[in-house]
Amino acid sequence: MADRRLQVFYTVAKQLSFTKASEILFMTQPAVTFQVKQLEEHFNTRLFERSHSKITLTLAGHLAMGYAERILNLTAEMETRLTEMTGEVGGTLLIGASTTIAEYMLPRMLGDFKARYPQVQARLTVANSETIESKIADHTLDIGLIEAPSHLHNLKADECCQDELVMICSCQNGLCKLPSVSAEQLADQPYISREAGSGTREVVDDFFKRAGIQPEDLNIVMELGSPEAIKGAVEAGLGIAIVSRATILKEIKLGELVAVPLEPRLIRPLSVVYATEKFRSKLLQSFLDFTTAALK
Repeated sequence: MADRRLQVFYTVAKQLSFTKASEILFMTQPAVTFQVKQLEEHFNTRLFERSHSKITLTLAGHLAMGYAERILNLTAEMETRLTEMTGEVGGTLLIGASTTIAEYMLPRMLGDFKARYPQVQARLTVANSETIESKIADHTLDIGLIEAPSHLHNLKADECCQDELVMICSCQNGLCKLPSVSAEQLADQPYISREAGSGTREVVDDFFKRAGIQPEDLNIVMELGSPEAIKGAVEAGLGIAIVSRATILKEIKLGELVAVPLEPRLIRPLSVVYATEKFRSKLLQSFLDFTTAALK
């Protein structure tokens, strides 16, 4: 219901990019530029300073952005409250999930949620935990599931379950027959790491630090951005890795990889995060309750 020009302006202002805004809004870049120009003409002021390499908000743009956020949030809240008066749970839910959760835990759960609430349209964004947090904080996403503790003060994180991390190696690696392995035993091994910003990376780095080993001192042979890529590299004998046990159940069953527990065991919480100031709709609360119950 909110003025389309206001929605387009707000998206450009959040992204500080006409190109990124056009991707998010599924509009052409000229259409986005036209909408912003229309709003500037309406208020007879410039909202952005434009250069060849970047755009920035003017003083008027900063003022307009604050009002736009409040107007759009109130509009969304009104629509949600009016919809909820029918007693149905429906609407669009923008969900973010870190890679491990999105690939190995969420698909079946989203199917079950859709079966229970057929009027809901769920849209999933997959990224590392740090990126998901940022998108929730700027209201690009409604709710997220991440693998590390939240670091943003304006987000609420509810632990929904626990996940064990284990060392994986090929069947030819000498570590495969050990009952457990310590950080010291892994320090000199060729190590395949997740990328910076990953929740798994953060938890594993802390594991080594507690043993007095700095992550930069590890024998890191490569950094990869997905569990599937890491499993492939380990299976090829390129090194060892530390991953969620949930990601390697199939490979263990097929005998393609060996999982060895860490000593001490490394168990991390998985959390559902959402903005504390965001209106808690019946849809958001239903997904929060469903997720917590499903992952326990």
